Amino acid sequence: MNEEDEFGELQGTPMRFTFQQLKVATGQFTEKLGEGGFGSVFKGQFVDETIAVKRLDRAGQGKREFSAEVETIGSIHHINLVRLIGFCAEKSHRLLVYEYMPNGSLDRWIYCRHDTNTPPLDWSTRCKIITDIAKGLAYLHEECTKKIAHLDVKPQNILLDDNFNAKLSDFGLCKLIDRDMSQVVTRMRGTPGYLAPEWLTSHITEKADVYSFGVVLMEVISGRKNLDTSRSEESIHLISLLEQKVKRDRLVDLIDSNSDDMQAHKQDAIQMMMLAMWCLQIDCKRRPKMSEVVTVLEGTMDADTNIDHNFVATGAETFAIARNINSSAPPLDSDVSGPR
Repeated sequence: MNEEDEFGELQGTPMRFTFQQLKVATGQFTEKLGEGGFGSVFKGQFVDETIAVKRLDRAGQGKREFSAEVETIGSIHHINLVRLIGFCAEKSHRLLVYEYMPNGSLDRWIYCRHDTNTPPLDWSTRCKIITDIAKGLAYLHEECTKKIAHLDVKPQNILLDDNFNAKLSDFGLCKLIDRDMSQVVTRMRGTPGYLAPEWLTSHITEKADVYSFGVVLMEVISGRKNLDTSRSEESIHLISLLEQKVKRDRLVDLIDSNSDDMQAHKQDAIQMMMLAMWCLQIDCKRRPKMSEVVTVLEGTMDADTNIDHNFVATGAETFAIARNINSSAPPLDSDVSGPR
């Protein structure tokens, strides 16, 4: 069967573009907005709408991811998910067309860089962004016909519009989970540093996204990357540092020191870190659902404080606890969620 015809069969398929149309819309792919695991994103103009066009690298690469993204995001709609306008599947060309997000990705705004004039985000903007991400994930996990695990939640995949409304993007790794299935077994995917400990067992549920959300929440509060090799050895891994600080009752040390407004909201920021720690439980069953996270963020429920303050799985014993699943294969010696 002609490969292109496969896409004609997709349910809820969005608009289909020709390669020529997208070449014209992007001015021959001149203005690059960014680069991801599967390709580059370019700014374009189609009729009266500014668009972002993701062009996949090399024919055949990420074909499964391309289909997943078209089929999944093409059929769902939520204010906190980036809107997929259309796609192009023509000969070896694979492109995705999204709404344009003027403020780019979250990593541009939360990691303090001394070479930029960007002022640090204030407390209320950070709260809004965190709540938006939580609502987008709650929709995917609990409100879609099929449960959708995003599986690559990180600041580079969270985009911001002119008013700093946050939207989840990049659904290339997402996995559909039937409502009657408690977990889905899948090959390892995602980004080191954001991966939940259970990735080492390949028994994955949507709770893997909750762990990644906890990591992102800590990055937003602290204004730093979760893995930062430019720091001293004990500070490289943000989540290991969180373990140390909570045990010494020094969470205040983790609040973004480059922002006076964050320093003025220390107690609120510490409460937010309590929520992050609930999301970072090694045992995925002890993590909240994303709808519960939203409820905490909206102030109508408190985060669970009866939690384990070990967030980084190290060693076979911890993994045995983490997964509560008997596996014949020994855990891999891996640094996916441990310090480097």
